[in-house]
Amino acid sequence: MDLSRYAALFLTESREHLRACNQLLLDWEREPRSTEPAAGIFRAMHTFKGMSAAMGYGNLTELAHRAETVLDVLRSDPGSATPEVHDLLFRIVDALEAGAPEAVAGGDGALDFTALLSELDQASVATAPTGSWAIPKREQPPAPAPVGRTVRVSIRTDAAMRGARALLAVRRAESLGRVTAVRPPLSAFEHEDFDGQLSFRLESERDAAALIESIRSVGDVESVVFGDDLAERPSRETGDAVGRSRQIRVDLRRLDAMMTQVGELVVAKGRLSELVALDASPEMQAIGARIGRVVSELQGEIIQARMTPVWQVFDRFPRVVRDLARQLGKRVTFEVEGEEIELDRTILDEIGDPLLHLLRNAVDHGIEPPAERQQRHKPAEGRIKLSATRERTSVAVRVSDDGRGIDRERILEKAIRDGLVDAGTEALQDDVLLRILSRPGFTTAAMVTDVSGRGVGMDAVFSRVRALGGSIDLESTPGSGATFTLRLPMTLAIVRALLTRVGTERYAIPLASVAETVELHPASLASLQGREALVLRERVIPTIRLRECVGMAAANASHKYPAIILEVGDRRAALVVDALMGQQEIVVEPFDAPKGMLPIFSGATILGDGVPVLIVDPAALV
Repeated sequence: MDLSRYAALFLTESREHLRACNQLLLDWEREPRSTEPAAGIFRAMHTFKGMSAAMGYGNLTELAHRAETVLDVLRSDPGSATPEVHDLLFRIVDALEAGAPEAVAGGDGALDFTALLSELDQASVATAPTGSWAIPKREQPPAPAPVGRTVRVSIRTDAAMRGARALLAVRRAESLGRVTAVRPPLSAFEHEDFDGQLSFRLESERDAAALIESIRSVGDVESVVFGDDLAERPSRETGDAVGRSRQIRVDLRRLDAMMTQVGELVVAKGRLSELVALDASPEMQAIGARIGRVVSELQGEIIQARMTPVWQVFDRFPRVVRDLARQLGKRVTFEVEGEEIELDRTILDEIGDPLLHLLRNAVDHGIEPPAERQQRHKPAEGRIKLSATRERTSVAVRVSDDGRGIDRERILEKAIRDGLVDAGTEALQDDVLLRILSRPGFTTAAMVTDVSGRGVGMDAVFSRVRALGGSIDLESTPGSGATFTLRLPMTLAIVRALLTRVGTERYAIPLASVAETVELHPASLASLQGREALVLRERVIPTIRLRECVGMAAANASHKYPAIILEVGDRRAALVVDALMGQQEIVVEPFDAPKGMLPIFSGATILGDGVPVLIVDPAALV
């Protein structure tokens, strides 16, 4: 068995442990005398070292071991760590994060950690690195003749990559003699449910003590026991294994392929429902209903399998905020809430960069320097908060700060100069302010730095969120800070939609943004700042006629038409259509609007009858 088969698992596990190191280092900086962060980093670094050694990555192992040696002393006296030592540990974690993919690609031998190792030697702690972690083999005098023994090896249950450890134990035994009767077979070591228990027959001239020491040197070996006969291994379904959750890692591409196939099933289910409605046969209706239930359950299971907690993206931001604040000479407390909220993996992968930009903006533009904050009677340390909350069928991700807020007057002045608003405009509402900030190239920065000033960030954020079928809201109070809210669907692939008709064309509107439907009477119309509006329960809601948006002739104003009350955050609008066609689950496909068409569509779908339908983007209308 080739160790390279464990490469993907090694990368996944190592990222988790190194991210834990980053978070614990931040905790250690905030509480310098706390023993828990230092002890946690020591454990994470020890595990990473063991995994690297199991994979045969010598340079990664050496750097992790030397860092572990320093941490071993510091965990008993964490207060002795200087800021320089903290910075060094941060850089070591960065080096290991960057080096792990290179090692997997075959480049461990080219990794050069000389400078970091030298700094570790000079670290102001009462210890010195003790050299390579690899335990040298001890040559023992040969016995008169090879002795056959049954060997039982137990890998620690908390060991990362138990299969790799088991394989190394077998390979080490093979270097000591002849190995036969390996149980379970080597192929079983690759399975996620491998419990770390193995046995084999070993014929060797070495004595038992030397064999045990050599096998244990591969690391994370709990016990090595010799016996005469191979006993039956206990069933996996007995003892403490009963009732435990069994999990496997699945390549995301397989889940994507499954989602594509279940999407096709949903389309076929819709068509089957239409055909069943034309057939009065009870048997046909029963089988149609059964297939519908099975497809819906399968769809739900696959969607749930793709759901991922947002902490997998959020976890990398505390370090970013810390480094940027230090670079800019600011003091910032970073808080995270709602890390357990789940999103579709595809959406989660896409929101990392938009959130990163918003956080960088909060540190750079929002939070004031300590002296300025104290002049404004604020704490010297600014506060930035990243949170996730569930709202009906969507997730709201908020980035807020208690900084200076957005300078509306300065932006208004620039917007008037650029012709983005009328010269007589006296104030900018939050929604207008957001649209201006999201225009390509718009910036009020006096100079470009490596942090900001190019005017490309908010445009990219707005475009990315819109492409995901989400929306952005902005709230800002001068002197008190700003809050950006990203509202995102929990999943992209399949959504429930309200089908409508305008003329002979059908359009789909995601139900997540539909508050209610009403009938539009000419008598219920009013005027709101020169625009047509609907008066609904004493609230004035602007209307949008879908006919006009798609370039059709205006409908007869004296007729009654359905109006769909769209709700995006705190904003509402009444979308007027010709007819409502009912609700249906649709499979969302990416869509590029033809040149010249208003950007009011977020995608397209194909209904059961094979006709394509455009999906309206409520965030672009409200």
